[in-house]
Amino acid sequence: MNMPGITRRKSRQVDVGGVLIGGGARIPIQSMTNTFTEDVAATVAQIRALVLAGCDIVRCTVPTEEAAAALGEIKRTLRAGGLTIPLVADIHFDYRLALAAIASGADKIRINPGNIGSADRVKAVADAAGAAGIPIRIGINGGSLERDLLARFGGPTAAALAESALRNASLLENMGFSDLVVSIKSSDARENLEAHRLFAANSDLPLHIGLTEAGIGRAAIVKSAVGIGALLLDGIGDTIRVSLTGDPVQEIAAARDILRAAGLLPGAIDLISCPTCGRTKADLERLAAEVAEALAVLEATHGLDRKHITVAVMGCAVNGPGEAAHADLGVACGENNAVYFEHGVKIKTIDQSEIVSTLIDGVKKHFQ
Repeated sequence: MNMPGITRRKSRQVDVGGVLIGGGARIPIQSMTNTFTEDVAATVAQIRALVLAGCDIVRCTVPTEEAAAALGEIKRTLRAGGLTIPLVADIHFDYRLALAAIASGADKIRINPGNIGSADRVKAVADAAGAAGIPIRIGINGGSLERDLLARFGGPTAAALAESALRNASLLENMGFSDLVVSIKSSDARENLEAHRLFAANSDLPLHIGLTEAGIGRAAIVKSAVGIGALLLDGIGDTIRVSLTGDPVQEIAAARDILRAAGLLPGAIDLISCPTCGRTKADLERLAAEVAEALAVLEATHGLDRKHITVAVMGCAVNGPGEAAHADLGVACGENNAVYFEHGVKIKTIDQSEIVSTLIDGVKKHFQ
């Protein structure tokens, strides 16, 4: 779905293990395991947690032959448990590991052609991926840019990043391989935005977006929201990863919240509430938290093909049906009661103890 005013960039579409990227498909959420891939049990457990949180595609690092072999066992274990999430093999430096990962059943390969080596090694990976019918993600970042680009642009600038991405995409396409996804990542939100704009103006390849090395905690989430959100509002982005230090499960909630704020999370329930002031005569923080918890449970039980719904919990008549008229439904609290409204029109007055159940009933009605 698109927020009014947002026109998503037209891009090619690739299929990653049954999950579509680009071509107008919904934006899949990705993450990456931080377990040792060789530890099959630990990696499978983390992937299960990511799937439960809402992850659509997961990437595993493949730094050794043992990790490449484990990737196949991980996939078989997940499939035996009913999980079909696509697995991406993250490859650096050794093209032979890419070949081994493909042989183990990877659904996509992530490489940076600049650190894989000679053109014949890149072609070997492209040929193997083509024979297996899987896409390749080209990963570009400032730490591995080609020396001539660093010299020409004076460092890892936005223009250098975009040029590297275009160059490496052309390299693979000239080898007859076009089933590509591109990621261009910087830790600077402004530079990241400009690099993507430059690339998007010159290619229709689908883009995997995010900020690299965003950091930890709230600051990292805010930084990612600014950088990724700017791209999404610009219509750029076909799949998303929020890169946070720590448990990767936290990345999924952050990604969902960013997509929700941009109006690009299908089937989402968007809760809005006022910041409160001296006019507020209800415990709005408690009420909003109770509504949020109930809506989260409800949202989890509905598929992503459902429509977007906005629910408002407001503290008084001033911030009620008028200011929240854009909401599908909501309440404006009085001293002991609340006005329930839909699209700014008052429906009835209810007791505050009925707020949660009334809103849940209203949402269910909209889902019908």
